Amino acid sequence: MKKYEILGGNLPVVVCELHNGETMITESGSMSWMSPNMRMETVGGGMKKMFGRLFSGDSVFQNHYTAEGGDGMIAFASSFPGAILPLEISPSKSMIVQKSAFLASESGVELSIHFQEKLGKGFFGGEGFIMQKLSGQGIAFIEIDGYAVEYDLQPNQQLVVSTGYLAAMEDTCTMEVVTVKGVKNMLLGGEGLFNTIVKGPGKIILQTMPISNVAELLAPFMVTNN
Repeated sequence: MKKYEILGGNLPVVVCELHNGETMITESGSMSWMSPNMRMETVGGGMKKMFGRLFSGDSVFQNHYTAEGGDGMIAFASSFPGAILPLEISPSKSMIVQKSAFLASESGVELSIHFQEKLGKGFFGGEGFIMQKLSGQGIAFIEIDGYAVEYDLQPNQQLVVSTGYLAAMEDTCTMEVVTVKGVKNMLLGGEGLFNTIVKGPGKIILQTMPISNVAELLAPFMVTNN
């Protein structure tokens, strides 16, 4: 990639300038605008990968955009107010992200599903027991709901994170969904039934406005006409 620029403040878009022959990959529907020499190809990547993406709640197909006949430009906009973060992915640095976080990446980045070890608590805890793993080599762009806050955890250092606020972590980190202690706390505390404990070493990225929380706040105002 020649260069990229993230514009738009809390309604962000990333504009990528590509060398001739370079390719970007994205989930279906994420492209916002592009130069006319960008060729699009919709691919599935094999049945295993297609079923993996379907199982994780993502689009079965991906779009590959390649600059042909010269340098090209393509832009990807966030689907929700917040931030777009660039992640440097390398063989020694993979990232685990929430399943809705991936926006686009260079073609050298590989997407795969990542299972939490304790499926039951992960599922009922709201983080989802399936996340995405970004590996390989290149730059990936992820969507953050709200503002992004980063912490570098030391070995065995822990952070307790409320449901929905964990956006991404290095694959050197581990996480466990735990039940909030005390029946009174669970029922009257207003913080939900579960928390996520993330343990280092590695970087974690938190988000300040999970879309699930926004949906919950708006639900009482959504009136349906029968």
